[in-house]
Amino acid sequence: MPPRPGRGNRPRAAAAPRLLEDAFGRVARDLRVSLTDRCNLRCTYCMPAAGLEWIPTPETLSDEETIRLITLAVERLGIRQVRFTGGEPLLRRSLPEIVAATKQLATDEDAPPETAITTNALGLDKKARRLKEAGLNRVNISLDTIDRENYARLTRRDRLEGVFAGIDAALEAGLEPVKINSVVMPGINDGDVVELALFALERGLELRFIEQMPLGPPECWDRERMVTANDILDRLQERLDLEPARRPRGSAPAEVFRARDRKRPGVSGTIGVIASVSAPFCGDCDRTRLTTDGAVRSCLFASEETSLRDLMRAGASDEELAEAWAGAMAIKKPGHGIDDPSFVQPRRRMSAIGG
Repeated sequence: MPPRPGRGNRPRAAAAPRLLEDAFGRVARDLRVSLTDRCNLRCTYCMPAAGLEWIPTPETLSDEETIRLITLAVERLGIRQVRFTGGEPLLRRSLPEIVAATKQLATDEDAPPETAITTNALGLDKKARRLKEAGLNRVNISLDTIDRENYARLTRRDRLEGVFAGIDAALEAGLEPVKINSVVMPGINDGDVVELALFALERGLELRFIEQMPLGPPECWDRERMVTANDILDRLQERLDLEPARRPRGSAPAEVFRARDRKRPGVSGTIGVIASVSAPFCGDCDRTRLTTDGAVRSCLFASEETSLRDLMRAGASDEELAEAWAGAMAIKKPGHGIDDPSFVQPRRRMSAIGG
């Protein structure tokens, strides 16, 4: 088991000596850590049916290296939230230990960082309780449809019941709010929007519909055919009353609405729509990303990376690593540029970058 740095066995930094600030004044407070590029689904918009060529294990970060970089981010660079992603993070056997080590750290606000995972929920029914005990605060579950046949077509796996079991386990373990992330695609699951919304509202789940982004096979994304946030809202309003939630959005990507089923007024809750393409929120982005092979990415669509793994394995000190990380974030571009004619899709697929 990897060592667990934290308040109990190492001195906490008095204050972060630097922040991950870019030239546009944005400060990264949210760290996304990809723990594996492997996945047990083969979603059509993410990867080919045969899967991808996985990163060889020796090239990925060890538990000790992962925890060292998370510790550096929280104690020296001002990170306050850590989300574990993949691929599928539940496939990382040491996930509970990494979560526990993260939760023992203290931010610049002298509090443990908020912890979360983004998962497809397969296997979560067996791990939710242990993850909660390790210090995990909440989960985001990727689910694009609740129609079994459509789910099987989308993911190339007939495992929808496993997702439902994972959702129930997350609720029972108190990993709340349980959020559902749904990517909406034309002619594939855009007809399932209302059904999925009702499913979420009935169970007290916070649903987030997401515009599809160009991060999978190039042939799977067409800007002209994309289902926009406005399209999604139009579909929802066929059945639901929607009212904008009057609360500061801050760096959160979703525009949130209070939703109520017109046929069953007692069924209500919140639904968010993330307009990543049609109304980008890059100006408020507060994220930095660490890939499973130890590269810093300032944006999902960045074309540049800085390998902290190589620096670590060459003997770099924490101060040198912090300087490299801050330098990588300092040159973050003002936006992802999807609508720019010169836009080039990143070489890495979503499963290798981390959500």
